[in-house]
Amino acid sequence: MVMSTKKYKQLLADKDSIAAGWDAAKVKIQSLEEEIVKLKADTANLNQRIASLSSSLDDVNNNYAKLRTNSSTEIRKLADDLQKREARLKEVEEVLRKRDEATNALKNKLQKALLGFAENGLTVEIKNGKVYVSLTDKLLFSSGSIVIDERGKQALKELAKVLNTQPEINIAVEGHTDNQRVVNLGQIKDNWDLSVLRATSVTRFLIDEQKVDANRLTATGKGEFQPVENLNTTEARSKNRRIEIILSPKLDELYNLIQ
Repeated sequence: MVMSTKKYKQLLADKDSIAAGWDAAKVKIQSLEEEIVKLKADTANLNQRIASLSSSLDDVNNNYAKLRTNSSTEIRKLADDLQKREARLKEVEEVLRKRDEATNALKNKLQKALLGFAENGLTVEIKNGKVYVSLTDKLLFSSGSIVIDERGKQALKELAKVLNTQPEINIAVEGHTDNQRVVNLGQIKDNWDLSVLRATSVTRFLIDEQKVDANRLTATGKGEFQPVENLNTTEARSKNRRIEIILSPKLDELYNLIQ
């Protein structure tokens, strides 16, 4: 069979067209294969990121759970601590209430026992939870003397009667003078000496004559440096020349509570 030239040319054209189409298809296929590889890589990266985010989320959830647990535990601990502190505070308040009751009762006893000496300048008052018994020097001593006179001894005897029934009370004896310079008093050089020696005289009388336990007593001299009156008058100076006997309840129970 003889093919015409025209038909032969047509077949060659068709062949060339098919070849061109096949080449184009191969290029397209290669491009798609490359796209598939890229998509697979992207998918792998996304899966890896999702896994990482899931792990982070798990960590966050775990930390949140721990935080809630710790917070609950901490809140319970704080509540327990607060309850203990409130209980401790009530104990301290109760001790202080008892102290105040005892201090007021002691003040009343002393006021009754020493009532007869009030006109001689003896006073009893409460300051800072302590009882202060203040005796002017004219009740206890002659001018410039450190020897207790009879009227002063009577006042100290009545005071000692109360103190000996109150063994839980500590006793501080303080001597005070006015601001006038001491002159011609022999061994007494100045107001410091006078205040100390007068406090010591009162302390020795309470211990030696009235059998007050020496372990409860301290004696100090303040000289002229803690006046009750700052005016430079005869009356003010008279008030400043005094013996103060300061009575403090023992607070062992309170100290034990607050340690």
